[in-house]
Amino acid sequence: MDQKQLVNIIEAALLATGGPLSIREIIKLFPEDAAPERKEIQQALSALGEACAERGIELKEVGSGFRLQIKQDFAPWVSKLWEERPPRYSRALLETLALVAYKQPITRAEIEEVRGVSVSSNIMKTLLDRGWVRVVGHRDVPGKPSLYATTNEFLDYFNLKGLSELPSLAEIRDIESINAELDLDQAGAPQAEGEGEDGAIPARAAQDEGEESAPQAETAREDEDEETREAAATSEVEVMAAPGDDSPAPIGEPRQAES
Repeated sequence: MDQKQLVNIIEAALLATGGPLSIREIIKLFPEDAAPERKEIQQALSALGEACAERGIELKEVGSGFRLQIKQDFAPWVSKLWEERPPRYSRALLETLALVAYKQPITRAEIEEVRGVSVSSNIMKTLLDRGWVRVVGHRDVPGKPSLYATTNEFLDYFNLKGLSELPSLAEIRDIESINAELDLDQAGAPQAEGEGEDGAIPARAAQDEGEESAPQAETAREDEDEETREAAATSEVEVMAAPGDDSPAPIGEPRQAES
């Protein structure tokens, strides 16, 4: 069997199965007396991967084997073929899954010790039902707690060939520090004092300003009334002290004795 025909057979099998196939499973497609060798399968897979370089699909090796999949660049268009939205997972579930992936095998108590909170039974049930996590043994301590580890389905779902393709913890810390810096930059972005992102005064700030201005306005009115009363009193004193007036002198100013 020439390589071109072998490449076509493998391509057809991968398209038909809709999932990954290992080299052992590909070999089982052929009769025992005419089965290609493992090296020939690998060469055919390499040729198929090169042939997909200019196409909308790619040959990807994941945990369970090789599969043909849509290139990530075309996801915005292809995703419109499915109306349902992809499932959304909680932060607690993703943190638990990350701990299993990086610290496996790990017990539930050890996960809770790292996270500082108890792990919900629904979280572990979801991970087990999805096939991302499985029980690989039991810790030799009182109670014999289960040990959890990831599966090939986990690698397939996250498009990984192996656990070695997971980002290192140093890279994750770098990402977290970058995100923290971005949050600080956004929080410290220059903007008018007392204004929100759209330039408007926040409702609470406006309310506080109104509450503060009320007593100030009341004080200003009191000062104005006091000034008015003083001006009126001064005017009255001037009238009473006019020349030729025999009326008593203003309080605090004694009358001069007549000569």
